[in-house]
Amino acid sequence: MTSVFRFSRREVFALGGGALAASFGPLRHARAATGERRHGMSIFGELKYREDFAHFDYVNPQAPKGGTFSQIGPTAAFNASFYTFDTLNGYILKGTAPQGLDLVFDTLMVRAFDEPDAVYGLVAESVEASDSGNTLTFHLRGDARFHDGTPLTAEDVAFSFSLLKEKGHPLIAQNLREMEAVEARDAATIDIRFTGKQTRDLPLFIAQVLPIFSKVFYTANDFDASLTPPLGSGPYRIGDFRAARSITYERMTDYWAKDLPVNVGHWNFDRIRFEYFRDRTAQFESFKAGGYLFREEFTSKVWATEYNFPAVSDGRVKLQTLPDDTPSGAQGWFLNTRREKFKDRRVREALGLAFDFEWTNKNIFYGIYKRTESYFENSPMKAEGLPSEEELELLEPWRSELPKEIFGPAVTPPESDGSGQDRRLLRRAAKLLEEAGWTIQNGARRNGHGEVLTVEFLDNDPMIERLTAPLVKNLELLGVEATMRQIDSAQYQQRRDNYDFDVVMQRYSLGLTPGIEMRSYWTSEFAALPGSRNLSGIANPAIDDLVEKVIAAPTREYQEVAARALDRVLRAGHYWIPQWHKNVHHLAFWDRFAWPETKPKYHRGVITTWWADAEKTKTTGPKD
Repeated sequence: MTSVFRFSRREVFALGGGALAASFGPLRHARAATGERRHGMSIFGELKYREDFAHFDYVNPQAPKGGTFSQIGPTAAFNASFYTFDTLNGYILKGTAPQGLDLVFDTLMVRAFDEPDAVYGLVAESVEASDSGNTLTFHLRGDARFHDGTPLTAEDVAFSFSLLKEKGHPLIAQNLREMEAVEARDAATIDIRFTGKQTRDLPLFIAQVLPIFSKVFYTANDFDASLTPPLGSGPYRIGDFRAARSITYERMTDYWAKDLPVNVGHWNFDRIRFEYFRDRTAQFESFKAGGYLFREEFTSKVWATEYNFPAVSDGRVKLQTLPDDTPSGAQGWFLNTRREKFKDRRVREALGLAFDFEWTNKNIFYGIYKRTESYFENSPMKAEGLPSEEELELLEPWRSELPKEIFGPAVTPPESDGSGQDRRLLRRAAKLLEEAGWTIQNGARRNGHGEVLTVEFLDNDPMIERLTAPLVKNLELLGVEATMRQIDSAQYQQRRDNYDFDVVMQRYSLGLTPGIEMRSYWTSEFAALPGSRNLSGIANPAIDDLVEKVIAAPTREYQEVAARALDRVLRAGHYWIPQWHKNVHHLAFWDRFAWPETKPKYHRGVITTWWADAEKTKTTGPKD
């Protein structure tokens, strides 16, 4: 139950879930014979687990149930926030939702986190494709139930998917455009018909991401921003909550699907609580005092210097570093090219040259991070060196419209001298600004109309100021009027959704098999759509074309080639100032937990597969 459009906290800052795609697809290119029922789907047809599998390899099937898990949530999907919430509907644009709402709702299928993109049946026992390839039929389990004991039927599925297409968050609704119809053939059979223009991964987006709502509940209640707890069918229901403060999810002891192979060894905590704080200092002080039990540390200075409090010294709080085998993604300051001053690529490149990563890593990050170079960092889709023949074949049709740099070595941020004020790079930046028509006039960088070049860095986290301040200082040396502005989370969300900013800081992480979610990051159709992830306002036909080639790739090898070609074009566009990444998780937790011997390769596994150790809980504070 992982959302495709998931965002991790700012410094790693999940789209965590990965891109998804069906083994049938594009459906007309099915690897499995049409009409054949299958227990799972995968983008290129590979499934690790047989139909009779007992459980995933990375769980402890005998894990005990009980206890409490509490944390500052590391990821947020759709309209969810890290700092507050004012609605319990996490699938619309309006309002700000809490993290963890996917615990409440079941989906047709769920992800196996030791495979790149495979999903297996949850509410749906099996799935098959029509002869035409434009209809998927899901066969539902007859014992699926909502929390009030009422049956979950195909009618609920049809209602949910139609509702999300009509009123769901733009990141959902836009991707359902090619879902032509969804119809309940009978109580246990749902047909999903496509237009014939669907991408390969749309079926899996529908199967693994979309929540199933109760038609009865949302007929009686508006599908709008509300603090009314929704009726779900998942492993947890909403318990106590205080808007903007905390929310607790309570385990359903009679959860209808608890013994299914996809759930064995999962969902072991009786209570999962998400805590909310306005600033990180308060977050950390609360953890030290036992206000919550688990945190993933995203601030390098804190990890390097502040985990020396008594509970760590005496072993009551444990520190753990786990490998992160998922792509590190794209983190940076995103420049809003909808604004005239950022339309010139030379201006954007010049702003990037003012960022001294080497100084920042040494003096602020304690050497923990690496410089991000690619939109596909830490994955085989990252472009390196000169383009291959296969990449050139995809790029050649656009040669006359693309910068010549794309056909040379992949554009990479230059390494500075680490002084914090590299004169060589600042001189190069100044030259680019002058070439773009921004010259020094009366002590400021102005264009031919006398307008001053201003850059405002917008954020809602005071901790980010220490990271942005050195960049602002260097921009001022260039004659740019650079400022930082802190606003509250609700206002920040609204301004970001409506692209009312110069520069914002964000991280997007794509999965191992990227799919239709890529459109929302980089394509023209999403550039003007409120709430999309195309923060930079990229509207480039070549990028649109390459995104579609990545989505529709017939093989994993071809997809990697197309992604590397896309990466080259994006990087040469200087739509962002790339920041930093690391390929590990830094975890801190009160010593009350246990976990399976095997970590899922592409997931932390923390909430889903860990459990409360009863003996440790008796002796290690704090109290639940």
